[in-house]
Amino acid sequence: MTTVSGTTVDITTQDGTADAYLVHPEGGAPHPAVLLYMDAFGIRPALRAFADRLASAGYTVLVPNVFYRTGRAPVVQLPDFIDPAQRPDLFTSLQPAFQALTPEAAVRDADAYLRYLAELAQAAEGPVGVTGYCMGGALALRTAGAHPDRVAAAAGFHAANLATDAPDSPHLSADRITAELYFGHADQDPGMPPEQVELLERTLTSAGVRHRTEVYEGAPHGFTQSDTAAHDPAAEERHWEALLDLFRRTL
Repeated sequence: MTTVSGTTVDITTQDGTADAYLVHPEGGAPHPAVLLYMDAFGIRPALRAFADRLASAGYTVLVPNVFYRTGRAPVVQLPDFIDPAQRPDLFTSLQPAFQALTPEAAVRDADAYLRYLAELAQAAEGPVGVTGYCMGGALALRTAGAHPDRVAAAAGFHAANLATDAPDSPHLSADRITAELYFGHADQDPGMPPEQVELLERTLTSAGVRHRTEVYEGAPHGFTQSDTAAHDPAAEERHWEALLDLFRRTL
């Protein structure tokens, strides 16, 4: 694996300043850019290590704090290890941050993140990849729809609420997507039940979007996140194989 260098950066958006974690291979040469959307618990040591691993495979990775309207990361105090008993209180504390991140705000932010990467010396010219986890999966899908000229590949893992009956559901951007997509769903995920998986699949197929969707049997929601009780090492490794295969072929 390549040695990487990571730092905190600030990105000017239409609504303020977003702090973010930026990591790239050492040496100064430009590498294909990846926008990594966090899960609900945000930027923390485990997520930075996650981004480091992706960067070590040869990518310049930007992990924005999408909750920046509420505060710099971490926007709430997090334990070193997140168990199920702690989740309800954490999500209650995060409600203001969720409410501030409207679909319209998310699309505005994506423009700023992609513009930052386009101007970054460590990011290669050309299209970018996007990947998202938990709530970040919806952000990845929205970004691919809003920026078909910039996004060549997008992925989501244990993503939630991708295909609802809401008028602004993320799946409704399918007809604007030119990227290749991959989704690794958690088995029996209450945030992405079978009917949503099926609707997403039908919509992407109907729109002619190149994609692959898989359900990771036995894997719980949050299976990639090593500092939570939901972590499933085997499912996480399967995720890495799928994600790196997607990026190798498209970026």
